Amino acid sequence: MHLSSPDNSGAASLEAIARNGSLLRRIAVRIPTYLKDLRENPAWLPMFMLARTMPGRRMHWLGAKRAQPVVNAVDTMFAGVEREAVVEALRSDGLFSGLVLPPDIHEEIADFAGRTPCFGNFDRRLEFMPGEHAEAEKRFGRSLLSGHFFERILDCQAALAIQRDPLLLDIAAHYLGGQAKLITTRVWWSFPTGAASDADKNLASLGKYHFDLDDWRMLKFFFYLKPVDADTGPHVYVKGSHKRRSLKHQLTLLVGHPAQEV
Repeated sequence: MHLSSPDNSGAASLEAIARNGSLLRRIAVRIPTYLKDLRENPAWLPMFMLARTMPGRRMHWLGAKRAQPVVNAVDTMFAGVEREAVVEALRSDGLFSGLVLPPDIHEEIADFAGRTPCFGNFDRRLEFMPGEHAEAEKRFGRSLLSGHFFERILDCQAALAIQRDPLLLDIAAHYLGGQAKLITTRVWWSFPTGAASDADKNLASLGKYHFDLDDWRMLKFFFYLKPVDADTGPHVYVKGSHKRRSLKHQLTLLVGHPAQEV
């Protein structure tokens, strides 16, 4: 579980909705996302219903196949990182924080993200340059909490190099099982903004503890492209929450839990 950046806008945040909003309102803000996922992949529904439960997750892990040795793991860009240490930390704590991008890879992706148009709030109709965020909000007449690149990031060779990195692939295979495969690569901007709708905050995962549920077994590698400190929206993880989760949070179909419930 992680907590994304707190939101200080004037509109009621999803943190407030999670704590005080009616059940119907909380469901309503999620329906468009659920329907989109179902249309794209009908097999998403049983996964969405069962993979959130600890028994369902444990049963699916039983099907993990033994990972095959990776012969070129030494060619990784993450020098000095041992796969065994990473996998052990993932299994015990649910996270590992020792992967750092080489400066040239980091700079190339950051440069690409600065000069390439992005799409606001996951909406392809809201295209703008990242450096023109304030002007774009005025032009579109709405808050823009995020700017996503979607498939455009595949034009960035540094991002593709991370996709192919043998150590990352080896870690994924030994943690998830030999069937592990890449689902997606995403790069996005998170922007400070004013009042925003509940739906937009929901898409941006603002101000709420939650767990990602993209597949039965999953692993994500996050890298910051800009400096992030305690006041600029860092991820906050609940150590061990991949193995321990309250029954209430397993059974609910809603996203977002107040801090006192976690």
